Amino acid sequence: MTAQSKNHSFYQVITDDFSRVNEIIRRQLVSNVPLVEQIAEYIISAGGKRLRPLLVLLAGNAVGKKGDDLCLLAGLIEFIHTSTLLHDDVVDASGLRRGRSTANAIWGNAPSVLVGDFLYTRAFEMMVKLDSMPIMQVISHATRIIAEGEVLQLSRVRDASTTEEIYMEVIRGKTAMLFEAATHSAAVLGGAPEEQCEALRCFGDALGVAFQLVDDLLDYQGDISELGKNVGDDLAEGKPTLPLIYAMANGTEEQSAIIRKAIQRGEGEEFQLISEIVKETGALDYTAKLAKDYAERAIRFLDQIPDSIYKVAMVDLTKFAVERVY
Repeated sequence: MTAQSKNHSFYQVITDDFSRVNEIIRRQLVSNVPLVEQIAEYIISAGGKRLRPLLVLLAGNAVGKKGDDLCLLAGLIEFIHTSTLLHDDVVDASGLRRGRSTANAIWGNAPSVLVGDFLYTRAFEMMVKLDSMPIMQVISHATRIIAEGEVLQLSRVRDASTTEEIYMEVIRGKTAMLFEAATHSAAVLGGAPEEQCEALRCFGDALGVAFQLVDDLLDYQGDISELGKNVGDDLAEGKPTLPLIYAMANGTEEQSAIIRKAIQRGEGEEFQLISEIVKETGALDYTAKLAKDYAERAIRFLDQIPDSIYKVAMVDLTKFAVERVY
């Protein structure tokens, strides 16, 4: 967890649980193969916001679930997320994440993929310890959807014909699904009533969509010192994100042609010009408004959850998700 994150109230209400989750993560990184531990420790120690395990803890506590099982669930969710980061950086040929060189940039693609596999399988070993078939169903379903979302995104790289509908399908799979799995599985583990389980599932989905929309927004107006990655990476990788899709649909023929060409070539040389276009066409405002709409939708789902400091923290977290600059 970053120093920036520690100051937020939504972390402070579960400080002790978060410490226990970190202890679980450290214990589960143990391997007989030194390189596995070295790479896994490197990416885990980078910290990040740890939003997904945070969501597990907040959602679980909000429905009255506490204890070691909840912390174990939070840890395995973080392992799944970390494994996807390792794989994503290889697929995207990324060289920077969270302000540091990526694992693949240091050790190469093959070790990064294999250690990602290690973290995936370790997560499922941890899941078995929970001895809950409903949890297994939620998590296994989520990992399949995440994989499909990543493949769908890959199939759309350099495809300037990608629609907003397809884009939303991509981000629901590759990002929102794990947010949803975090809150849903916590509710299931806590034995919450069906209506609360469904409310928390929908909350996680809407929050995840809002979070990814802001991520894609920050790719055009973020600060590298805050983001820990290069701005313009999505464009350089030929990813047709919502700001680009909206700008192509609402800009002039010349503006649309410039963006289309940049996506098809997967080049970032025109980044400054395209940044101006997405701003002029209202694409950034449109994306920001949609993110805010999803955040408000997420908060409304919490009406089904009993009032508590944990529910308040989830509301605060949702607001942070759309107001953040990193």
